[in-house]
Amino acid sequence: MTDADGQKRDAAHAAVERFVRSGATVGLGSGTTSAFVVRRIGELLDAGELGGVRGIPTSEGTAALAREVGIPTVSLAEARPTLTLDGADEIGPGLAAVKGLGGALLREKIVAAASTTGLVLVADASKTVDSLGTRAPVPVEVDPFGYQATLEALSVLGCQPRLRMDAADPERPFVTDGGHYTADCAFDGIGDPAALEADIRAIPGALECGLFVGLALAAVVADGEGVRILEK
Repeated sequence: MTDADGQKRDAAHAAVERFVRSGATVGLGSGTTSAFVVRRIGELLDAGELGGVRGIPTSEGTAALAREVGIPTVSLAEARPTLTLDGADEIGPGLAAVKGLGGALLREKIVAAASTTGLVLVADASKTVDSLGTRAPVPVEVDPFGYQATLEALSVLGCQPRLRMDAADPERPFVTDGGHYTADCAFDGIGDPAALEADIRAIPGALECGLFVGLALAAVVADGEGVRILEK
């Protein structure tokens, strides 16, 4: 396990132990950090230290992992999450975040926004930044129909959009669980994340973007010296 993986694990364990209570319905994020969250909840359920916890997965991969570790899953048609635990690609001032490099941003945002208490970000220390857009592109989930025109409209906002390709077949676009494409938009820093989020979502064909503004109630961040909990 790398140092970064160890920090992700430490942050995930601390987040579960601080925020998840018996009987909670938890939105389960996607990606490597969220996998540590899912596994920790499964361990605590198996040990009898948590009871009655259900998960609402944000991707097919997370759903499979939840079943593997014994977390009962439900859909948003059946329940609303008490809170959501999810990783982040960048965490900036005010707990605004960039998410979605794992390829599930639309479902992640739907579940986070439906959470009754909010979103808890879980990350290693490398993900904290002074300004969003300085280390990671902003993913935008787009409809495959006319995606070229959507990418042109995104470029007008001052970014360099790049269609994400499938890692297993670089000749084909990456396709999300919802059947959409993803444009990774490189900005040279983002001064007003809320305004940019609104501008992106106003583009026809741009279904959702990876700017998560006003959704997080806390961030659990681990570095080589321990774990910090950042709250609004």
